[in-house]
Amino acid sequence: MSTIADVAARAGVSKATASRALSGGGYVSASTRAKVQAAAAALDYIGHSSAMSLATGRSLSVGVIMPALDRWFFAELLAGIQEELLASGLDLVLYGIQEGTPRRALLFEEVLPRRRLDGIIAVGIQPNARELERLMLVESPLVCVGAYRGDVSAVTIDDEGAARVATEHLIDLGHRDIVFLGGTTDAALHAFGDDRRLAGYRAAMTAAGLGDRIRHADGEPTMPGGYEAAVRLLGDRQNRPTALVAVCDEAAIGAIIATRRLGISVPAELSVIGIDDHQHAEMFALTTMRQQPRVQGLTAVELLQDRVDAPDGAPAQRVLPSELVVRASTAAPRA
Repeated sequence: MSTIADVAARAGVSKATASRALSGGGYVSASTRAKVQAAAAALDYIGHSSAMSLATGRSLSVGVIMPALDRWFFAELLAGIQEELLASGLDLVLYGIQEGTPRRALLFEEVLPRRRLDGIIAVGIQPNARELERLMLVESPLVCVGAYRGDVSAVTIDDEGAARVATEHLIDLGHRDIVFLGGTTDAALHAFGDDRRLAGYRAAMTAAGLGDRIRHADGEPTMPGGYEAAVRLLGDRQNRPTALVAVCDEAAIGAIIATRRLGISVPAELSVIGIDDHQHAEMFALTTMRQQPRVQGLTAVELLQDRVDAPDGAPAQRVLPSELVVRASTAAPRA
């Protein structure tokens, strides 16, 4: 394996100059930099991360905090983050933490403050005031994905708008008895902007003169959570709705599985729409609002790099679009 000394000898410069040319730290003329880079390429030289860290004063690693690692949204988003970090020559340090666990408190109070990271990407965790204070003490640039505060850089979709369009789709089909399925009634525990999606549903219902028909069947934003919430809701024949707006596709798919167990035909007897365009949405012919978590991951790294390059710059928020994808789980209600 070639060393920095080999590169320096081939380029005819000192080791210090070769190191500066490859790391970007300190002044090196353009011609010298090109000569050193050519020598490194010819020797297949790969810089050691520790040496690069010493030369640049950076750790060359980014911390990613997520509440779950086994969910489609997070897996796709993490793939986007990793793809962009690898392309930038940065390492990924992953922390999986669930809401309200001792490990979460330990991460913010002890682990992160003692780690040296070039930046932190927080996904769907909505740091409270104390946690945000601890993150600021780390002195690493911060980017949030999903719900965020106005004083940090963030990438998200218009959750309220997506739910509003989803609800309007059902209203345009002729539905009037529409229930919002999934998400908790406690806004402090929302993870994916669930409260904003609920607000979008309510806004659409109210605008259509259906404010008195607003109903929320709460439950976890997962397939089991959607299944359980749908069984409770649809088991009451006297108050069964004609359509559901699910907080996410996983909850929508859980609801469709529940309808099959209950003998309810989708969409003849019940229309179901989700938000996400989950990898299994096509399999269940699910109408949904498409978002692209992998693109959100790529964008989060871009925002983080902007923060690293200009730490005193104003926080930036990117709101990515969502798109209505009509499949076979929605139709006009029976006459």
